[in-house]
Order: sequence, then structure tokens, then C-alpha cells
Amino acid sequence: MKTTNLKSLMEDMVGLGLANVKGVLWNLTPAELITEALKNGEGVLSDTGALMVNTGKFTGRSPKDRYIVKDKITKDTVWWGDINISFDEDKFDALYNKMIKSLGDKILYVRDAYAGADEKYRMKLRVIDTQASHNLFCYNMFIQPQNEDLSDFHPEFTVLAVPEFYADPEVDGTRQKNFAIVNFTKKIIIVGGTAYTGETKKGIFSVLNFLLPEKEHVLSMHCSANIGKEEKDSAVFFGLSGTGKTTLSADPNRLLIGDDEHGWTDDGIFNFEGGCYAKTIDLTQEKEPEIWDAIKFGAILENTKFFPGTNTVDYSDSSITENTRVSYPLKNVNNAVIPSVGGIPKNIFFLTCDANGVLPPISKLTVGQAMYHFISGYTAKVAGTEAGITEPVSVFSACFGAPFMPLHPTKYAELLGEKMVKHGVNIWLINTGWSGGAYGTGSRIKLKYTRAMITAALTGKLEEVEYYKQPVFGLQIPLQVPNVPEDILDPRNTWENKNAFDNQTEKLATQFNENFEKFEEYANEEILDGAPKVQELA
Repeated sequence: MKTTNLKSLMEDMVGLGLANVKGVLWNLTPAELITEALKNGEGVLSDTGALMVNTGKFTGRSPKDRYIVKDKITKDTVWWGDINISFDEDKFDALYNKMIKSLGDKILYVRDAYAGADEKYRMKLRVIDTQASHNLFCYNMFIQPQNEDLSDFHPEFTVLAVPEFYADPEVDGTRQKNFAIVNFTKKIIIVGGTAYTGETKKGIFSVLNFLLPEKEHVLSMHCSANIGKEEKDSAVFFGLSGTGKTTLSADPNRLLIGDDEHGWTDDGIFNFEGGCYAKTIDLTQEKEPEIWDAIKFGAILENTKFFPGTNTVDYSDSSITENTRVSYPLKNVNNAVIPSVGGIPKNIFFLTCDANGVLPPISKLTVGQAMYHFISGYTAKVAGTEAGITEPVSVFSACFGAPFMPLHPTKYAELLGEKMVKHGVNIWLINTGWSGGAYGTGSRIKLKYTRAMITAALTGKLEEVEYYKQPVFGLQIPLQVPNVPEDILDPRNTWENKNAFDNQTEKLATQFNENFEKFEEYANEEILDGAPKVQELA
């Protein structure tokens, strides 16, 4: 246990109404937390030493049960709707009090930590858990203070996570028995009825996404990031699930800054987190050696299963969920940058898996297009991934992370555009999806070609080549990319039926424009000008 000012901590607990709990264990080490978790029956150890746990009913976040308290701070700033759902102040107070009363016979695991690797912008956190494995997750995912910093540690935000406490929807105002509620005035997040640890992580991300752009002029980003070993040039990768964000940012020739949440200041970028929360479904040492090697003592595996009769994890087993995960600290990654900060990014990549097969494998965006595509946050689901899907289905998630963005998406987009102009940043749209036809007809763009395109952009090889402006989307397509066949660069050339390509392009462009209608009221002219021009096909 790290040195702690117990008097100060207990005063804070009294202030939270937690003075009469059975016991409080402060800032335990990973070994101590694992011992507690095993004693409590929370999990078992795998043959690599990782703690394997089952999160129960919820194996992922529950976006419809995530709320923000509507009060003086949030009333006119949060973009209210289906994503940011309002919760009444009095309902929060009543639910919080019920939650506190339920803890009288509990031992609490409390952790003090930071969110943010940049000391100028980091936020002090206190996470209070009823499960030791959850507190270990927070040790992995947040940044640990030095021993001397704990003597006078006063949190700016507190998280109280009690999986075994369930709300009464009819009385408490929730949709279901589970909930995650952010209160910006009281600076607290309460999570109940779910043991999925990602609710804590994403709750803090939502808080930073609200505070940093407004107060510090920092662009908060749902992205991965890396940095060159020699040039020290930072690169940022945005993309929804399945687009290759983690895979493409894990470059053996570059150092990892982080895999999920970052801020962009006037000086550079920094990781919000101190660890990684990676998917493990079908994980192999050959495909993802960095993740494979990081799964050791201190790591937490969620919802995986062993091969029968062993303590060896079967990563192909999806019987609990496809969303199997592992949490581990950045120090487990051999090529990670610690502290996880980097300079101003020279290149930003928007990754999309276009199953329609009409977006080019690489194209360069103007400032207006960058803001437009950032707000759109497009990718596609393919046939067979869900029941009833028989052709590509377009998916849009604003800023590539809509569930975690409390402000209107145009706020983040305008900040992106401002920084892009100020620092002369290149923004590239990368299609990791299909070419030569839509899913079912065409073929997936080879990973080695995608890597070659990104390498060419990072090394400046695309600065001097000629570009072709694609109609409709207006994207600038390079005519040559080292180590990539020229005939795949313009997607129309890869389709045998050109009319079918034009029709599919018009269909996708129309979907973009229809999705953007809900943002138009707050979008400036430069953003609106970045939209595809469907009439050009007429």
C-alpha cells in the first residue's frame, strides 16, 4: 500500500457519506488486489498469471443507460438527445443516497489516480469500488501518482462503482436496473447494476470530453496514437470498431503513445490513460504480438474461457461474448512511450471499413472535408455480422466516438479544423474495406497495401506526387504510392461495372448527407462545403 494521508482521506469519505462502511483499503498494489480478488471469488489466474473474470450480464457498455445530470453547468452546454440523456438533480440525489446506504456491510477498494499524461492538463481521480478486480482495472487504465503525491491528494472527480446495487426504474428514474450517471456539479460518477469495467473508463473519458475543449482549448479525441522512433513525429488514428485502429497504430517502426483516448494541446498530444483495454477475440501471438506479450501477472482478462481442463485461455471462444477484453498497463508494452506524450501530429488518419467498395484506399482531405468526415464518423457493417443484414449497412458515429461526446460534434470538429490549419497537419481518409465491388463481390484491401500507404504518408512520400480529384466526394487521390499497385488507387477502376460503381457512390453519398442533416444547424460553411455533391452524378 502506498503512503497515504489517512486523516485527509477519511474526511473525504465522510463528505461522500461513506463513514460507516465495514472497511476501506486504500491504493493497494496489483499483487494485493489480485490476492483480494481471488479471496473474494472474483476470478481465477490463467497460466500467464493474468486474472480472468466474468462481468456477468453486461459484457459491454449500455449506452442507453448512461445519463448526465441536467443542471446549471450542463443545461445549455451538453448536446442533449438519444446519446446524452438527461437525468434530474433530485433523482440523482435520491439514487446516490440509496446507493450509499447499501454499502454499510462492504469493504471498499479505493484508488487515487490521474487521467492525463500531460501534467498541465491531468485530472485527479478517486475511484471507489466494491470489487478488487475493478480497482485493479483502474490501476491498469489510469496513471498512478508517485508516493509523495498521495500525502495531499484531493480528487477533482470521484467514481463510485457498485455492480451489485440495482436501481428501481419506476422509483429512481432509470430505464433499467443498471445505470451510469455523470454529475458535473458534484463531480461524481455513479455506476450500478453492471460489472463491465468499461463504464468507469468511458465515464472519465466523457468528463474530459466535456471539460477540456471548453476550459483548456484541448481537443479530446477517441483515437490511437504513435510516434516515430527517429523523427519523433506523432500520428493519430481515428476509427470505429473493425476499421484497424489498433492494428495500424501498432507499428514495429514506431512507438505507441496510446490506443484509445488522447488530448491535443498547443504543445502536442497526450494519452488520457495509463494502460490499454484491447479486444482479445481470436487473438494470436502472430497477429498481435504486443497484446499477446502484455497478458501477464497484473493484466485482467474479461469474459474469456479456458481450454477444457487447463488454465490456458482459448481466445477463439466467443461463447460468452465477441467482446472479450484484456486490460494491462502501458509498461507491459515493449515499445510504449512513457510518459505517453508526443509532439504536434504531422499526419492524422481517419480509418473506415467501407463495405460499399466506393471510397479510395487512401485520399487527402481539405480542412472542410476533414471536419465533415470527422463529424460523420463513417464505417460499415457487412452481411453476416448481424441477423437480417444482407448488404452493407452504413454506420455513423460523430467524432468517431459519439457515445462519449457531451458537446455538440461541431465543437470538436471546429477545434480540429483550427489546429489543422495552425499546424499544417495532413488528414488522410483510409479505406480498409472493400475494392473491386461491394462486400460479397469485391475483395478486402490487403493489409500490406494499407500499411504501405500509411508509411508513405508518414515518411512524406506523398508530398510530391500528383493527385486526382474524385467526383462526388471530392477526395484527392494520389496517382502513385510506393509499393502499392496504381490500379487500385482509384476505386472506380477496380469495378467491372462502372454504372454499378456510380450508383453505389451516389447511394453512399446520399446516406452521408442524410446523416448530416441533424448537424447542419450548427455547422459553418466550410464544414458544409466538405459534403459529397450527389448532383454531380446526374
